Amino acid sequence: MSWGTELWDQFDNLEKHTQWGIDILEKYIKFVKERTEIELSYAKQLRNLAKKYQPKKNSKEEEEYRYTACKAFLSTLNEMNDYAGQHEVISENMTSNITVELARYVQELKQERKSYFHDGRKAQQHIEICWKQLESSKRRFERDCKEADRAQQYFEKMDADINVTKADVEKARQQAQMRHQMAEDSKADYSSTLQKFNHEQHEYYHTHIPNIFQKIQEMEERRIVRIGESMKTYAEVDRQVIPIIGKCLDEIVKAAESIDQKNDSQLVIEAYKSGFEPPGDIEFEDYTQPMKRTVSDNSLSNSRGEGKPELKFGGKSKGKLWPFIKKNKSPKQQKEPLSHRFNEFMTSKPKIHCFRSLKRGTQSFCFHKELMKRTIGKPTYAFEARDYVACLCPQGATPEDFSNLPPEQRRKKLQQKVDELNKEIQKEMDQRDAITKMKDVYLKNPQMGDPASLDHKLTEVSQNIEKLRLEAQKFEAWLAEVEGRLPARSEQARRQSGMFDAQNPATVNSCAQDRESSPDGSYTEEQSQEGEGKVLATDFDDEFDEEEPLPAIGTCKALYTFEGQNEGTISVVEGETLYVIEEDKGDGWTRIRRNEDEEGYVPTSYVEVYLDKNAKGAKTYI
Repeated sequence: MSWGTELWDQFDNLEKHTQWGIDILEKYIKFVKERTEIELSYAKQLRNLAKKYQPKKNSKEEEEYRYTACKAFLSTLNEMNDYAGQHEVISENMTSNITVELARYVQELKQERKSYFHDGRKAQQHIEICWKQLESSKRRFERDCKEADRAQQYFEKMDADINVTKADVEKARQQAQMRHQMAEDSKADYSSTLQKFNHEQHEYYHTHIPNIFQKIQEMEERRIVRIGESMKTYAEVDRQVIPIIGKCLDEIVKAAESIDQKNDSQLVIEAYKSGFEPPGDIEFEDYTQPMKRTVSDNSLSNSRGEGKPELKFGGKSKGKLWPFIKKNKSPKQQKEPLSHRFNEFMTSKPKIHCFRSLKRGTQSFCFHKELMKRTIGKPTYAFEARDYVACLCPQGATPEDFSNLPPEQRRKKLQQKVDELNKEIQKEMDQRDAITKMKDVYLKNPQMGDPASLDHKLTEVSQNIEKLRLEAQKFEAWLAEVEGRLPARSEQARRQSGMFDAQNPATVNSCAQDRESSPDGSYTEEQSQEGEGKVLATDFDDEFDEEEPLPAIGTCKALYTFEGQNEGTISVVEGETLYVIEEDKGDGWTRIRRNEDEEGYVPTSYVEVYLDKNAKGAKTYI
């Protein structure tokens, strides 16, 4: 069915209908646009929700996400981010594939509709003009016929009147003939105009209007097809993200299934295990024997022999102050009352291990004062290790060696710190290698850059590496002490530790430097039996005990001249042959010896190493 033949007289209605079709299309575009806004808003809210519950960096929450349940929750938050991303994809695809395309199509449709109806109105105006011409020609023909009829009647009247002159009759006859001729001309013009109008009218109703209406019909059908395709696209956009959304949901289910309650329970043990042994049984104190009161194994100091006077403030005492350390008690030893032992503990001075401990005079007084606050009103067995450790450092300050933590927790913190420092060292070494390679490129191709411009940066990176190594060695020493596998540090470690202390005076007075490690990882402060001067001299001498020199494991030849300006390094001259006593451990430095008194480190890239394969532990990292 064609609109051109069926709706030839419905021009105005078709104009209204096509405008309604465009309005429907614009309405659908508005609907899709609002849907995209909802999707964007929903995605934003989902992202904000996931961000709200994400653990804060460098906070306690971040540590909680070691547990499998928290990891599963974190995975859920991450999947919600991906889930929100799919809704953003829906919005983006609907905008680009539907909203934008339909908006452009609507503009084209309006222009096409406007041109078709403009042609229709133009055809209407033409047929109306032809109709007016026909009407005008018809009225003129009618008027001329009437005039000719009146002129004929007037002539006949004049011709019949005997009183009229012959000239007047002739004049009337000529007038009648002229009117008859005008009527004939009007008739011919009317006939010609009528034929023309009929032709135009036939063309209008059978050619022009059907063609225009046919084009309008095709335009309207294309609009209908287009809106249908847009609805399919609308569904396809949603369907395309369903697999990815399904994967997100599957990952959430997988994360939920990965929750391991046993593992979480083990993590709780690892997180809060102190490493202390449970306290032993409390001994019975017999008050029926006033002079022979005994002290429990859990009292705050070791038992003392009979007959020794009670120490006054500032005196020395024996044994270790750390609570819960059991001593081998002789059955012959007499024990003093708990109050006497506690007074002795409060009036004793801690041992000063090195010169840096001389600054602790005021700290010792504050320690005793704080300890009094924590123990007043508590029974002896209620005095806990954390009370002792908390008194050693100012409130709110965390010791550098994490000595405020129980042994097991301290070990984990120190291990974590060592790992972090090793990562930083590796990062700096990579940067140094990159600068070295760039310098080599500049040396081979001077036009690319000045090699000397990298010396300052290379020196700065090397200094950073040295500082980080010293820091790592310091923490490794603390870690070894906690693990009980490093009873005494080597000469090199002591020398480097002393160098670090000289460079970082802020850490010299830390609480960790003033305590020792007990065999079980706890900390004690021993009381000296001799004078302070002897203690200081002995500890000072221990710091500089020499070790046996390391055996040579090979030789090396200096490829370049190296000026050893930093402590621990040694200067070499190009072509010089030296002994290798410690190979490169992967940090870019090799330890060499010139003679018994001169040894140190040089960059591995500056020497060519020849290791003795028979030497113990000989292994190359080059």
